[in-house]
Amino acid sequence: MLSRTADNLFWVSRYLERADFLARLIEASSRIAALPKAYAMAQDEWQSVLIASGADETFYDYFETPDEANVIAYLAFDERNQSSIRNCIEFGRTNARAVRTALTTEMWEGINSAWLELKKFEAVHKELGRIDREELSKFLDYVKKTSSLYDGSGYRTMLRNDAYYFSRLGVYIERADNTARVLDVKYHVLLPEQEAVGGSVDYFQWAAILRSVSALTAYHWVYRESIKPWNVADLLILRLEMPRSLLSCYDNIVRFLDAIANQYGIQGASQRHARNMRRRLESASIKEVFQSGLHEFVDAFVTDNNRLGAEITEQYLIG
Repeated sequence: MLSRTADNLFWVSRYLERADFLARLIEASSRIAALPKAYAMAQDEWQSVLIASGADETFYDYFETPDEANVIAYLAFDERNQSSIRNCIEFGRTNARAVRTALTTEMWEGINSAWLELKKFEAVHKELGRIDREELSKFLDYVKKTSSLYDGSGYRTMLRNDAYYFSRLGVYIERADNTARVLDVKYHVLLPEQEAVGGSVDYFQWAAILRSVSALTAYHWVYRESIKPWNVADLLILRLEMPRSLLSCYDNIVRFLDAIANQYGIQGASQRHARNMRRRLESASIKEVFQSGLHEFVDAFVTDNNRLGAEITEQYLIG
């Protein structure tokens, strides 16, 4: 396979996974913002969304105040934000169009239809200069369905070859980054300093975060008790059966990198690095993670995950 084709497939999946994450992040924060003040977040609630999305540095080039309207506009529709939902879907479609022959009909039609639907939402937003809560809810649902449709179509219809493997790598590299970021921001930014861990504010925020990664029901199935920060961290970091956990992502990353290596007959730095990361996650305990510092653990993970992305690019995606 041409490295350019592999690169397009890798990034289609990353862009759609990122759009899904942003939609879930906005949805979770909107839920908390709608709670009574006694349960709402600190005043920097929307600042925390910017940090989790990685848009906190560029946001202030265009806006002064990180309030709800500005943050949602920047993360959802702003063309100046390279990682806005709007741009993720457009960039995803651009990459998909470049490799239409490597995609199945269902995958292409799904992302192309999503792009056309995006234009309708975008037109309403530009006409009104804002988006009300009902329209926002419809928009976020559409984004999540778009990602699920593309992901599900790929899983159900793609031939299991290198095209499929690179597509899945994009999903799991991006998903691991997103899970780590939202977990880190919740623990260090969202909880007001005067609020005790385990208090009512803490409970509602953790519940919102679990909903944002579709893990609230899974949490209660696994732990069968009230929401506790260390259990949430355990679920999202070390539980192999949780699809969005860091360990689950790396179990899949290793599997697909090994499949590529077997098909091409050679292994390299990316395979070794991915196996080392999976091994560290498998041998970790949540007690050790908290003792050494959750922030430090997640920060190191994000750095290593970015390094793996760079190694995959150097090994396979640069022609």
